[in-house]
Amino acid sequence: MRVLRRGDGGPAVAEVRSTLAALGLLPPVNGILDQFDQAMEHAVRAFQQQRGLITDGLVGPATYRALRDATYQLGGRPLAYLVSAPITGDDVVTLQERLLELGYDAGRPNGVFGAQTEAALRNFQRDYGLTVDGICGPETIRALRQLSPRARGGRPVLLREQERVRRSGPRLTGKRIVIDPGHGGGDTGISVDGVNESDLMWDLARRLEGRMVATGMEALLSRGPDQCPDEATRAQFANEAGADLVLSLHSDGNRSPFAQGVASFHFGTGNGNTSTLGEAMAGLIQRELAKRTGLRDCHTHPRTWELLRLTRCPAVRIEIGYLTNDEDRHRLTDPAFRDVVAEGIVVAVKRLYLLGENDQPTGSFTFADVLAHELAKAE
Repeated sequence: MRVLRRGDGGPAVAEVRSTLAALGLLPPVNGILDQFDQAMEHAVRAFQQQRGLITDGLVGPATYRALRDATYQLGGRPLAYLVSAPITGDDVVTLQERLLELGYDAGRPNGVFGAQTEAALRNFQRDYGLTVDGICGPETIRALRQLSPRARGGRPVLLREQERVRRSGPRLTGKRIVIDPGHGGGDTGISVDGVNESDLMWDLARRLEGRMVATGMEALLSRGPDQCPDEATRAQFANEAGADLVLSLHSDGNRSPFAQGVASFHFGTGNGNTSTLGEAMAGLIQRELAKRTGLRDCHTHPRTWELLRLTRCPAVRIEIGYLTNDEDRHRLTDPAFRDVVAEGIVVAVKRLYLLGENDQPTGSFTFADVLAHELAKAE
């Protein structure tokens, strides 16, 4: 679909406006109103903020999909695992949350009906004497609503994710990390005075790859230098590779030349649904980079961007500096600075798997320390 913005009109605008009204973000529509006006733009921004999307007031593919997903309620349609085109929607989120409350591991509630959700649903159906078909239909809906949850509140995914990390051990050897340099090919990303985001992130990705391989990790790049897959394709690559972690590298830009700093993003809807390990990894990376680089700390944030939402493993997107800021751009074009960033990210990954054991203050753990720890564990 084409991107809709203020001033546009037509049936597509009328459809979006009707959805926003149904969600309570606009007054009820009397008749057909097909103009994208200021009130509709404000409603779109409010919806995007609620959903962890980029709040640009534009209705592009991601916002349109999120609007469509928001219209589904559990019981309104059958849910099943479709390999070629997975079902998404708020009804899937509700199902995943309900299964987790009942003690079934449906994975994090990301609104995507995947293989893990199907397995949890089949286990539920088997345990409660239902037809074990992996389809959430009327019979299964009734059972889900009748049963009392085994636990409420808390973060039911957290303990499972922490246990997986604990079992994998503190060594980096054998960990499979997908490094995702943003943009690529004809898409340069942010470009200022001949400095392109895609080129800088490709170089940073290669520096990070070298350091990870040196520690024994298996580092995989999500794209080549002349490629620019979309986010869903990058997520699919990570899932098919069986990645333990995805690190997406970007730089930011802003109309204000004074905007600067580093920020990290993990999957989260803002209402409690989050990737707990992704959140932990984002925090570790954020603290290391802010301490080591001197970039302004713009903190960590939950988002529902496709790469974060569709990956089965924890994923973190790092926005390293603003190319529209003279100071940040000068730092990023320095190869030595990119080495500091790469080292900080490797140290943060090591901290994740140490689970707080034999840890050191932020910014004091060096790449040499990481290598020494790996060698000591190997002996």
